[in-house]
Amino acid sequence: MLEHLVEWEAGTIGLVPLKKSELDGWLDTQPEPGRAWVAAHSFTGEAGQSLSMPAPDGSIAAILVGMAEDDDPWAFAALPAKLAPGTYAILPALPSKAASWAAQSWALATYAFGRYKARPARDWPCLVWPEHADRAQVSRTVKAMALVRDLINSPAADLGPAELATAAEVLAADYGARVKVVVGDGLIAENYPAIHAVGRAAAPQRQPRLVDLLWGDDSHPKLTLVGKGVCFDSGGLDIKSSGNMKLMKKDMGGAAHVLGLASMIMDAKLPVRLRVLIPAVENAVSGDAMRPGDVLPTRKGLSVEVGNTDAEGRLILCDALAEASREKPQMIIDMATLTGAARTALGTEIAAMFCNDDRLAADIAQAGEANADPVWRLPLHRPYRRLLESKVADISNISDGPYAGAITAALFLSEFVGAGIPWAHFDIMAWNNSSRPGRPDGGEAMALRALYAVIFQRFGTNP
Repeated sequence: MLEHLVEWEAGTIGLVPLKKSELDGWLDTQPEPGRAWVAAHSFTGEAGQSLSMPAPDGSIAAILVGMAEDDDPWAFAALPAKLAPGTYAILPALPSKAASWAAQSWALATYAFGRYKARPARDWPCLVWPEHADRAQVSRTVKAMALVRDLINSPAADLGPAELATAAEVLAADYGARVKVVVGDGLIAENYPAIHAVGRAAAPQRQPRLVDLLWGDDSHPKLTLVGKGVCFDSGGLDIKSSGNMKLMKKDMGGAAHVLGLASMIMDAKLPVRLRVLIPAVENAVSGDAMRPGDVLPTRKGLSVEVGNTDAEGRLILCDALAEASREKPQMIIDMATLTGAARTALGTEIAAMFCNDDRLAADIAQAGEANADPVWRLPLHRPYRRLLESKVADISNISDGPYAGAITAALFLSEFVGAGIPWAHFDIMAWNNSSRPGRPDGGEAMALRALYAVIFQRFGTNP
């Protein structure tokens, strides 16, 4: 991906971005043969159009690229699939933000998950680094998004709880972080009973675990990220249908996201004491599986009635959030592929956000808008807490009714977040159902750029 962003070299072909409203002015500066060529090929500057301009010797002198009037940040992402292998440069130089977006979208457009492909990788065209692009920020964003995509796209047979823990350890080694992993019955000994209960039915080589990554100076503000790491979700004894189970390799998408976000924070050397907590399990079916109606203890001390074994993500997150709250960090962010209700409300391309702090929520929403990374705040409507009442335990893990599923899930999690700690919960799809330029079908990072921008704004010094 980043290897397709290069330095200028002989034979580089210019890309000339033109909005429809700019075309006539540009044509006025061109000789008659050039104007005739454009007219003959019906190039109007519409977004998505491109036209090769000939040189006198028959080679390509430049390529005109139609641009949307609204400065679509993904405008250049369609080009790598259209252009022949070679080196291209955007002329004239773009402003800084547009230059960074052009480089980032070009690199992301060359992403492919090729782990299981026998055929060689495609020979993609290269883009000369745009003059005013923030190379460091583009590079860390592209690498983080590729990490998120690769982890989510990996099938569960090759990415179970142990392999997810290994991915965290590899990342930690790259940046000098420390990792502790609590495995199997060690979860009982260290008081993570809900994580253990969800994952205990899996095969011995796929035991549940809690990954705990620490990085940074202890004197810096504490930031804690929590990611749902259900490496495969059968639904447990409340088993899913085959159609609903098909994409459940992506149920560790929250864990992938917090690892990607952590990589950006560590790469930028932001002055925070970062902690990443990932409860990693497989929600399997066996004689040791938790049952509907079971009452589980939790790290916080609250008892939870299992209303449905397919509402397992919130059970593993509740133990992790209780531990995250113990240190009273300045911010907790959790990310999870948690509910279909969030997708019903917002579709697959917008991250649902719940937040107990209005200023934090506003900052994230604004950053999402500025970074083409849309999020939408849904309410933590406290009266719906009654829908989680249990006759035999402190709380049920699911409502008996069909409504407000994303809200009741967030309200359940909120019970395990310490008072006074700013907290944002993201209920995400983490998947593209179809391909768009720069965003192929498969695993996808959502709210990552927005969250990094807010974290940098609050804690950073230099990007």
